[in-house]
Amino acid sequence: MNPAAVESGLRPWQQRLHEVIFLTRTRAGRNFDLVLLAAILASVGVVMLESMEPFRRAHGPGLQALEWFFTLLFTGEYILRMACVRRPSRYARSFFGLVDFLAVVPTYLGLVAFSSHYFLVVRVLRLLRVFRILKLGRYVQAGDTIWRALAASRQKITVFLMAVGALVVMIGTLMYLIEGAGNGFTSIPVSIYWAVVTLTTVGYGDIAPQTVAGQTLASLVMVLGYSIIAVPTGIVTVEFGRVGENSAGRRTCPACGRTGHDRDAAFCKVCGARLP
Repeated sequence: MNPAAVESGLRPWQQRLHEVIFLTRTRAGRNFDLVLLAAILASVGVVMLESMEPFRRAHGPGLQALEWFFTLLFTGEYILRMACVRRPSRYARSFFGLVDFLAVVPTYLGLVAFSSHYFLVVRVLRLLRVFRILKLGRYVQAGDTIWRALAASRQKITVFLMAVGALVVMIGTLMYLIEGAGNGFTSIPVSIYWAVVTLTTVGYGDIAPQTVAGQTLASLVMVLGYSIIAVPTGIVTVEFGRVGENSAGRRTCPACGRTGHDRDAAFCKVCGARLP
């Protein structure tokens, strides 16, 4: 028996299946990922085509058949993933476990919501299928690095967003006092909306100041917007550099499916299982 399988609590067939599904170092693993990537993209394309009324009328049965094909394919993938980890319940509650579940459950729930009273519910369930695109996340090698950098900078980003929130409230209130309802700034919330649009340099143009004082304030807010956008970018960039110094490989825990462990790690940082 494979020593790695014994240490991870998996049977030999589970260990082999785990290497194919969760790892890419073998030909079978790479082929599995390529097939799954193509299926994810194709299934999302089917959902988008189904939202087009003329296309749905012309090819409704074919689209429905393709949808069931992808649903059964992802159902089989979900079952295999649950079968080759030591703690299926932990994997089911993980981010990618929930994504895998969300990829298949809408189609099955659509079978029981067949009454016209539940038509809106069925439409919502169909739209949820587009979240299969989240399954692509496990194939982005830098995904764990991005997540770790964002998590490390969350406190700084939170403080920054609170400061921006206070700033747009003050700017919006000031613009409401300057312009007033006669120039489209009918309330403080509407003025805050204008401040957010202007500060983020979106500039819809649906509301615009008419007075000299208002235009002067708007000009200052526009210039301020460029400097504010640079702040979170700098914060996250610094964290990227720190995470890159201790960059993690694509090692996957056979027990819970967690990826991104350090190269010299011997045990999973989530469940404590020995890494292969």
